[in-house]
Amino acid sequence: MALMAITVLGHDRPGIIADVTATLAQRDANVEDSSMTLLRGHFAWTLIVGTDASVDQVAADLAFLASDDLVVSVLPVTDEQQEPDGPGSSFVISVHGADRVGIVAAITGAIASYGGNVTDLQTRLGGGLYVVVAEVDFAEPMDAEVLTTRLRAVGQTVGVDVAVQPADQDVL
Repeated sequence: MALMAITVLGHDRPGIIADVTATLAQRDANVEDSSMTLLRGHFAWTLIVGTDASVDQVAADLAFLASDDLVVSVLPVTDEQQEPDGPGSSFVISVHGADRVGIVAAITGAIASYGGNVTDLQTRLGGGLYVVVAEVDFAEPMDAEVLTTRLRAVGQTVGVDVAVQPADQDVL
């Protein structure tokens, strides 16, 4: 069984998830992981699907979504793109402050420079307050106090406060 990544983007409407999953089920394709959100009325969904069908077959099956102005991409997932297992560290990083250009770039740039990989990112703007919540994995163990000190220094350069918490490991 091959893995593929599918993205579906466009204006939201009821039934998008039902349409996609019904089409995938007809191919006996299993939705293994997914993340969906609405951003100002726009639907954004990423799925990892296991199937014996080819990328081209799945893309053709989902092509009908274009009639609703949805953009669909289907890409193979190779072995080297799958999640690594290791003894690293995981953190939830929260950022808040007055809105301005460059907050996400500064914080994520610093995270990357310390070897961190952002695995989930949420941002919200409301009433001039900008909030970022990021889940970050480090392949090597990272000290929470060191990371906090480094990221708070970067946060000061863009006028935001930064908090770092060890992430709870999900147990399914």
